[in-house]
Amino acid sequence: MLRSFLLILLLVSCTNKTEWVMLFDGTKVNGLRGYKMDSFPWDSWAIKDGTLKTVPGKHGVDIVSDDIFKDFELELEWKLQTGGNSGIFYFASEDGDYIWQSAPEMQVLDNVAHQDRLRKVTSAGALYDLIAPAKEMVNPIGEFNKVRILSKNNRIEHWLNGEKIVDYTIGGPTIKSLIAKSKFKDMPLFFKSSSGHIGLQGDHGEVWYKNIRV
Repeated sequence: MLRSFLLILLLVSCTNKTEWVMLFDGTKVNGLRGYKMDSFPWDSWAIKDGTLKTVPGKHGVDIVSDDIFKDFELELEWKLQTGGNSGIFYFASEDGDYIWQSAPEMQVLDNVAHQDRLRKVTSAGALYDLIAPAKEMVNPIGEFNKVRILSKNNRIEHWLNGEKIVDYTIGGPTIKSLIAKSKFKDMPLFFKSSSGHIGLQGDHGEVWYKNIRV
């Protein structure tokens, strides 16, 4: 009886075990490619000093995960140039011409110099154009900011530098109302799924990412 009980515990433990998947570990990219592409866009992105960064002066290309995610925990770090802007996407599809036509976005922004800072719903850490961060937690330009995005049981949390700053329910009346009042209201693909690709914006200037894992 005891042996059977221990076997059940072992099976449950193995079933519930989760492991981090490194999408970028500082030296190599794993499981990422260009949006609507079969390969990684090395003409637009480069590995430098342990970071994955956009290449200045090149036509930017957004990148997405090979895999589809529903319940997940994403961690990464980012920094920007002065006046910089980028974004972290989730639940993206590749049915549209651009990733932002389908995917909600955690805003990556210089909260001092970029004009998007003037609206809290488009400031750093926000659910872009929908939910403002509960507090401003962005570090000064030149310093890295640590991100955690948690998706579990249709609940989403945005964390920035150790603080939870956005918390909402997928498909609830609140988020539906916010979408109806936003720039996304006439986009038929936007936030229609609670699963999809994870993505990083590469066409809004110079940005550095590191320690990307899910």
